[in-house]
Amino acid sequence: MREPRDFAPPSPEVLERFAGVVGERHVLTDPEGMRPYLHEWRDRYVGRAACVLRPGSEEEVAALLRIAAEAEVAVVPQGGNTGLVGGQIPFEDGNEVVLSLDRMNRILKVDPEDDSMTLEAGVVLADAQAAAEEAGRLFPLSLAAEGSCRIGGNLATNAGGVNVIAYGTARAQCLALRAALPSGEIVGSLSGLRKDNTGYDLRDLLIGSEGTLGIITAATMRLFPAVTDRAVAFCALESPRDAVELIGLLRRHAPCTTLTAVELMSHLGLTFAVAHLGLRDPLSGAAPWYVLVELSGHGRQGMALEEMEHALGAAFEAGLIEDAALAQNETQAAEFWRLREGMSEAQKYEGGSIKNDISVPVSRIPEFLDRAIPAVLKVVPGARPVPFGHVGDGNLHFNISQPPDMDRDEFLARWDDVVEAVNAVVLDLGGSISAEHGIGRMKREWMERIRPPAELALMRGIKRVFDPKGILNPGKLLP
Repeated sequence: MREPRDFAPPSPEVLERFAGVVGERHVLTDPEGMRPYLHEWRDRYVGRAACVLRPGSEEEVAALLRIAAEAEVAVVPQGGNTGLVGGQIPFEDGNEVVLSLDRMNRILKVDPEDDSMTLEAGVVLADAQAAAEEAGRLFPLSLAAEGSCRIGGNLATNAGGVNVIAYGTARAQCLALRAALPSGEIVGSLSGLRKDNTGYDLRDLLIGSEGTLGIITAATMRLFPAVTDRAVAFCALESPRDAVELIGLLRRHAPCTTLTAVELMSHLGLTFAVAHLGLRDPLSGAAPWYVLVELSGHGRQGMALEEMEHALGAAFEAGLIEDAALAQNETQAAEFWRLREGMSEAQKYEGGSIKNDISVPVSRIPEFLDRAIPAVLKVVPGARPVPFGHVGDGNLHFNISQPPDMDRDEFLARWDDVVEAVNAVVLDLGGSISAEHGIGRMKREWMERIRPPAELALMRGIKRVFDPKGILNPGKLLP
């Protein structure tokens, strides 16, 4: 596979051709104009680029790729620049161009009758949610970065988020998409058909491909009945095993509503959020673990609250929860959710943080934590694990905050050692080293350890068919 260093930067003539497609003001070359596109929010990856291209239409994306392929210029696609594995950031040599979809932000159609929404790839996720709500429908894809992440990036990384337990990942919510290839061809459709058994599904190849095969330009997504009734509870637990057992109990005791979230948090994570984000602990006493639970309904008002109360009563009797606070209104529910969504932000105030985005079978989450926490402490004594996440679908963000008395840079220098220890446990339990953030640059070299040679050979073959000159996002995903 070609690497970024194998490419030369675009010549002045190529830059002029790019400008002929999008206009000079949408070919950014000055350092200040390019700066927001060249680093991710943690500053773990800070790259350089020859320019940033900002097309305004699918046709412009295709034309830019055609020029790039002819001139053999490497292109890094970028949506909202919220990725955490470096997939959207160019390398440091400055030869690549960034192609941002931030101008392609039109919602093309909201169709309540077909329960679908068609939108360009640069639409911000929160704007898509609002458009669905205005039409009396629900677009359930939801994640902490929804105020800035974009639909194209969500699909390119197969984003998950907090509602996977009920609605699946971005892949499950996508009916159809279109993408531009390096050849300048546009493939796919926006038909929104529920059934179409006419050969290979290019949609599923492009979803999760992290911009290495083509650039997603638009998509048709599923909509669902609007939530008319909701109940949110914040519960204290003795152990993650109790959280896993609570999932089954909730499903049994809340048959008329949908279990839309079960989010696990540690005591330390809650402590960080309360200390640094101005939030309030909903419970009077401390506990080792907590879960935020949400039930959603589409019918009679009050049903979700009734079923939540019934389920929590059963959980108390079964000894699965020690205490619980039930949100009495939407404001209080939002406060509970802010505690969960502030987990990553709060850790920034505690120094360096080593991130792991893993998944294991739901039933094995307790075993993972029992093994991974001591494994990390063996590598970095005094480190502070802050696991949190979607216990309902087996995905945990297993973050490690530095010891209070350790130098930040010294701690972050142990990143690979910590990840090695965590991933050894993950793989032994039949899990995945990337549950929703993708592979990008950070986890690329792990691919040869987790995928058989035959599978990698197939992936490389697919890459050559879609992108024979290797210009799309070189150095990412494939080892």
